[in-house]
Amino acid sequence: MKRYAAVVLALAPLTAAALADTIPVRYPEGILHGFLTLSTFDGKRVANGELLQVAKGDRVTSRTVFRFGDGSRHDETTVFTQRGSFRLVSYRLVQKGPTFPKPLDMTLDVATGRCVVHATDKDGKVKTWDERLDVTPDMANGMVLTLLKNVPSDMVRMELPLVLATPKPRLVKLVIAPGGEEAFRIGAASHKAVRYQVHIDLGGVVEILADLAGKAPADTRVWIERGDVPAFVKSEGPMAIGAPEWRIELASPKFGAAK
Repeated sequence: MKRYAAVVLALAPLTAAALADTIPVRYPEGILHGFLTLSTFDGKRVANGELLQVAKGDRVTSRTVFRFGDGSRHDETTVFTQRGSFRLVSYRLVQKGPTFPKPLDMTLDVATGRCVVHATDKDGKVKTWDERLDVTPDMANGMVLTLLKNVPSDMVRMELPLVLATPKPRLVKLVIAPGGEEAFRIGAASHKAVRYQVHIDLGGVVEILADLAGKAPADTRVWIERGDVPAFVKSEGPMAIGAPEWRIELASPKFGAAK
């Protein structure tokens, strides 16, 4: 109960209303190919990743892939539109390999509300859920970083719906709030980033019971450098329920033959 109470206390002072159900487009997304690292908090590299994004008209397809040394893979594809506001069209998440406690393949189609999850249990058996959910275009699946780059600098609290595979698909709520500014340096240049706390609200008694059982999803922290051109700096948190907390950062390329 201590952890649940801490979350409630942390969010209680945020009395301003949440943003509207869609986030206005301030910085349209375009073509992008970036390289990422996934590490433990003590700096040990766990996986290498890529972010690939293309835009055709007002429709954007964004894919993030992490490849682990043990053969595991995290592959996330998000399709959304950015015509005035950001709206999710479809989402797919594939997590496979020994890194993930419950490997799964999840697809979500917003227009129909259909969500299909294929999950593998510890005995290697695959179970499938095929459900219709009451989803809306403001779903946050695969959209958190994009939305945080576009929220106003004075945003104090934001709530967004999310489909969470537990592995049964469940409609939950993300509660996002800024946690203060932190300074960082790149060479001699000093910058500041806003740290956002991203909490998965499972809702009422369900959340309390999950917390007591030690199964409540850990919060994620995301650092965004605000300014004329907002930028992702890093994030910390789990990639799946029951997985360790890791740090995602931009990669520093090294040229020459591998040693």
